[in-house]
Amino acid sequence: MTVLVTGGAGYIGSHMVWALLDAGERVVVVDRLSTGFEWAVAPEAELIHADVSDTAAIAEIIRAHGIEAIIHFAGSISVPESLADPLGYYQNNTANSLALIRTAIATGVKQFVFSSTAAVYGTPRSDGAIAENTPTVPESPYGASKLMTETMLADAAAAHEFRYAALRYFNVSGADPLGRTGQSTRGAANLIKVATEAAMGKRDGIEVFGSDYPTRDGTCIRDFIHVTDLVAAHLDALTYLRAGGDSLVANCGYGRGYTVREVLDSVRRLSGRDFEVRLGPRREGDIVTSVADSTRARTVLGWTPRHDDLDKIVGSALAWEAALARSNHTIDEPAEQSSRRIVLDWTPPHDDMEEIVGNALAFAPVLARRRHSR
Repeated sequence: MTVLVTGGAGYIGSHMVWALLDAGERVVVVDRLSTGFEWAVAPEAELIHADVSDTAAIAEIIRAHGIEAIIHFAGSISVPESLADPLGYYQNNTANSLALIRTAIATGVKQFVFSSTAAVYGTPRSDGAIAENTPTVPESPYGASKLMTETMLADAAAAHEFRYAALRYFNVSGADPLGRTGQSTRGAANLIKVATEAAMGKRDGIEVFGSDYPTRDGTCIRDFIHVTDLVAAHLDALTYLRAGGDSLVANCGYGRGYTVREVLDSVRRLSGRDFEVRLGPRREGDIVTSVADSTRARTVLGWTPRHDDLDKIVGSALAWEAALARSNHTIDEPAEQSSRRIVLDWTPPHDDMEEIVGNALAFAPVLARRRHSR
């Protein structure tokens, strides 16, 4: 049996592919490579250039490869972008997901794991952790487009022999601890990604949108989850569905929140570098506080996070940025053949960073080799 991963050349999807392969699964990736990268896909997985909205192509892939489960990441993920282009988000996230769900049911796929988001909740009515029964009042087309897909999945499961798990992510960050993949998306807006780029000199600083929120330091609070723990939750969800578990929605987060300023302090401390922080006005669509109650994922799916530490998340992101920065190439251009080793140009301020540095150094030849192998 084989698992189909849509969007498997992207940030979270590429980590998912490695996790599935590590678990002994056979994996087929479908990606149109609009934001993902061919080199990011593990060489043991089969990559097919296709769009999930192409029902004929997806049906043929499912039949030809004996696909028995789909993990669906393909989609657009920016709140500000969704406000500027709402119809594009409803097309890419909702209409294309509808096409994929229809194809899955028509071809007999019975397990479906969906990449949803905490943006479906909107602004919580209280300061406590957000549980799955919290009212869903999305404040952006991004959140609304994901909630619509959840509704389609629920209705499809009620009408067909088809079960799903919709995982509502909080703030996904970090990189594979083994250095095999990380966030490489062009123009990524993820706070930790942007801050680590600033620390590595790839940006001239970072803008903080709003410093007058009713929080402990005036900046927004977010629940940051390591991408490795997130894909582990997907693997647990797949195992649960295969064992006959009922369809469900589950939050993925640690249940603790950090302010924007606290994240920036962690990046400065671990990198040993300062960078400019520009305080700007609040940004439309941003939520003040977003922290997960992940009890359901832990108890029903058996999910056990292993990287619940802000410094560990930031450290893995810094190691990835260091590897990219010193390998003499850009994300879109292959490295020179001779560029096989990375020399980090920052020094860790304490012993806890030794493992991070080691991972970055070890990853240098892997990064170069995989770019040339595709």
